[in-house]
Amino acid sequence: MKAIGVDLGGTNIKAAVVDDKKGIIEQVTTPTQANLGKEHLLNRISETVKDLVKKNEIIGIGLGLPGMVSKDQTTVRNPPNLPGWIEVNAAEEISKRTNIPCKIENDANIAALGSLHFGIGKKFDSFIMITLGTGVGGGIIIDRNLYKGTGGMAGELGHVIIDYHGPLSNSVTRGTVEAYLGQRFLSRFAADLITQNPSNPLYKKFSGDFDNLEPVDLTAAAKEGNDLAIEILAKSGQRLGYAIINYVHMMDIRKFVVSGGVSKAGDFLFEPAKEIVRKHMMEPFKEGFELVYEDLGNDSALLGAAGLAFDSFS
Repeated sequence: MKAIGVDLGGTNIKAAVVDDKKGIIEQVTTPTQANLGKEHLLNRISETVKDLVKKNEIIGIGLGLPGMVSKDQTTVRNPPNLPGWIEVNAAEEISKRTNIPCKIENDANIAALGSLHFGIGKKFDSFIMITLGTGVGGGIIIDRNLYKGTGGMAGELGHVIIDYHGPLSNSVTRGTVEAYLGQRFLSRFAADLITQNPSNPLYKKFSGDFDNLEPVDLTAAAKEGNDLAIEILAKSGQRLGYAIINYVHMMDIRKFVVSGGVSKAGDFLFEPAKEIVRKHMMEPFKEGFELVYEDLGNDSALLGAAGLAFDSFS
């Protein structure tokens, strides 16, 4: 069984033919050209899909994109970096152009579906995916189904507040999970601490331009034994632990799958998180708790989008 997975980003459209057993068997990338308008972009997505369909028998299309997606997985509202897309029934528009059924989903939920169908999430019936990228997102899987909430917008895990006196991020209030674990916000926090330690090698390397400091640099320094880098990642990991406690106490889901660039810090991030969970989670919830890393990497969006099609049309 094969489906088309599409990952719609602000820069590129990525599309792939995905086999439910073998994974990606063919993929293409083309510039998004979102600045040329909604109709142009919908046509561009459709033409990209039609080129792949010529050689394959397809059951449907799954499309992952940023923004809030309706519960019936057809309509997106105000997606960032897509001018003119105020409220668009993208599933209907793509189906109309390709004569193939289509469903759409928020990109963080797509990551959860990718893990469920092709990644480490396959071994769990229920889990919460946390994506630690530029921002913090997530998806909730219950009994192998994506949980959408009453309006389709569940899973905004990065906007959960863990300290209302904390730093700002893209959220409407201070101290959200994203303010501590989103890539640029973690880098900002790190720059503040590094500035206070001018003898540290990280200060000598980045003091001229802290905008170049990335979480991957902290991870590399931590692996070399840099105590300040280890401390910064540990503090972020502790915040991750407190966030996880909130999610567990609310949802009674004990399996957590973490992906995204920040998560590549691995145990420098995960072990402090687990320690916070051991200390502060209510005792009955600790049974069966797991925190694992998803290493599908750049393929996760395409695999998850195809997983949406398999769930919807098989």
